[in-house]
Amino acid sequence: MLQNKIILLTGATDGIGRETAFLLAQNRANLILHGKNLEKGKALEKELIKKTKNPNISYFNADFTSFDEIKKLSDAVHKQYSHIDILINNAGIFETQKIILDNGIEKNFMVNHLAPFSLTLHLLDLLEKSVAAKIINLSSMIHADSIDFENLNAEKYYSGAHAYSLSKLCNVLFTYTLDDRLKGKKITVNALHPGVINTKLLRAGWGAMGDAVKEAAKRIFYLTQLENSSGQYYVNNRSMKSTAISYDKSVQEKLWEISTKYMETNDK
Repeated sequence: MLQNKIILLTGATDGIGRETAFLLAQNRANLILHGKNLEKGKALEKELIKKTKNPNISYFNADFTSFDEIKKLSDAVHKQYSHIDILINNAGIFETQKIILDNGIEKNFMVNHLAPFSLTLHLLDLLEKSVAAKIINLSSMIHADSIDFENLNAEKYYSGAHAYSLSKLCNVLFTYTLDDRLKGKKITVNALHPGVINTKLLRAGWGAMGDAVKEAAKRIFYLTQLENSSGQYYVNNRSMKSTAISYDKSVQEKLWEISTKYMETNDK
């Protein structure tokens, strides 16, 4: 069912993204790979084409700590593709130490939330040109159950686990708000907990444990096949309830407003 579908997968060079890239390529998708390491990305592109015999694979490089690079990625995709059928916002990080970027934004919040927020909005016109587009946002079962808008940039305190769980709540809030705003359009948007997966991100935060990356790839693949479902949070291929605060419309709208301001301030 994915043959000739144009799919953009972020964070494709490691862990869950890499395994998902192979699964999508094997199913004959027209694959747009994203990563932040050009050498690794081009090597993956070559490897996928050779091993899956699928020639429709292209790699694009962008550092998600930079709004400028996100915009350049969008511009490059616009030049090469007439539409996008599926956008998979997979790229994510876990930083144990507090890092404030040159743009003044805490790194987890930037890479895990503001980057997919910005990229998705930049690519909406291409998604709207699909017959039936899908947006899949990777979140986590440990997404936060509260949000302090005065501490989005760790102004008051910082811990890696808190910053990560906050950014994963933002992924869910973004999913629900975007779903509301896309009503009437042929675009579905869902969030996903891929499982407790033994990746370098998990090892950095919680140690070596969890399932193999192929299990997460299967769950992402499931959502690429799903029809007529939108504005949901999926765990183990089932729609589940996310934390209570994620359904608060005022919280959803406030995060959207703040995120839009960050994006507009930094987009040149």
